Amino acid sequence: MKFKKLPFGFMDMLRFKKMVPARRQMLAQGENKPLPQEYRTNILAKKLHPGYMQVELTAARFLTDTIRELTFKRVDADAFPFFRAGQYVSIQMKIGDSLVSRPYSIVSTPKQALENRLVLAVENAGFVSGYLNEQVKIGDRFVMTEPSGEFHYETLRDSRNIICIAGGSGITPFLSMAGSLADGDESYSMILFYGARTAAQLAYKAELEALRARCKDLNVVYVLSDEEQPGCEKGFISAELMKKYTDLTNSTFFLCGPQVMYDFVEKELAPLHLPQKAVHHDEACCGELAMEQAGHFNLTVHMRDEVYVIPAKANETLLIAMERAGLNAPNKCRAGVCGFCHSKWLSGSYRVAEDRDGRREADRKFGFIHPCVTYPLEDMEIDVPVAY
Repeated sequence: MKFKKLPFGFMDMLRFKKMVPARRQMLAQGENKPLPQEYRTNILAKKLHPGYMQVELTAARFLTDTIRELTFKRVDADAFPFFRAGQYVSIQMKIGDSLVSRPYSIVSTPKQALENRLVLAVENAGFVSGYLNEQVKIGDRFVMTEPSGEFHYETLRDSRNIICIAGGSGITPFLSMAGSLADGDESYSMILFYGARTAAQLAYKAELEALRARCKDLNVVYVLSDEEQPGCEKGFISAELMKKYTDLTNSTFFLCGPQVMYDFVEKELAPLHLPQKAVHHDEACCGELAMEQAGHFNLTVHMRDEVYVIPAKANETLLIAMERAGLNAPNKCRAGVCGFCHSKWLSGSYRVAEDRDGRREADRKFGFIHPCVTYPLEDMEIDVPVAY
């Protein structure tokens, strides 16, 4: 095969000949100063997503006999990152030999976060919650994750009319959502049905009334199951009760409370045939499995260059086993949703908690697990990233 040779253009040759001197001249005319080490985009990203934060407890008070409010400030920066009302943080602490953490919905507003103030409310129900409720004191310091979670209002997904249903300590994310609405950071119309056994167990009632007085798009209905009180409905948060106050067909529902409340409300809403996207509920941590006799196994954990062999129980998640052993394993939601604890399975059979498998199909195919919802069936070996 023959190729036709084209003559090298005279003008192209001149341009090529001048290219190197022209570049040298441009370099010589440039500023003689070092390139920036940080860019504004990176600085903003670090403020919004710090990963882990060092925090200090600045105030504490009891809201009810079982719920304690905890207020924190950051000590590694001058403000908390802005977040979406309804999200949560996970707080980590050392209790004995265990390095444990739990997620809690944020009570305070995004505006207050920029003022270096973040509030949680913790019910005395469990190992970590009991410790926070009874033993921590002003000045104690903790590690806290950045705000996370999908339990928040989304303009493109949700109706402007939102119906929020809270049970007990499940009121916490709705305080943030109501406060954000009053601050002008959100633009929905919110009606909150707040259920409790007695009026004494209604945490934040005074704060809710103050927010309702500030905001015309907020309404609150208190529902007591065990007693009658002026200004409160008696019974349970049924569809019939909710219809007295709002239209159920053109709304988005947000539920936060115990599982028994979820089961009841979902049955009440079933005849409405609402689309799946119209009902959101806050995920609870994955707990122990009910077993008469739980098997005991060895769990081999690879973390960077270290290998640990620790005990694990069949009725407890792999994450709990690692925390009990004091290993710094990453976790946030503890419900199989966020994927933050994403780890490599190496050997051993296991089970995933029912309806908690939030892994992608590729993770299942290539052997990745979420330790926060995974229970051992025999001796296991996994590779886990270090949290920080």
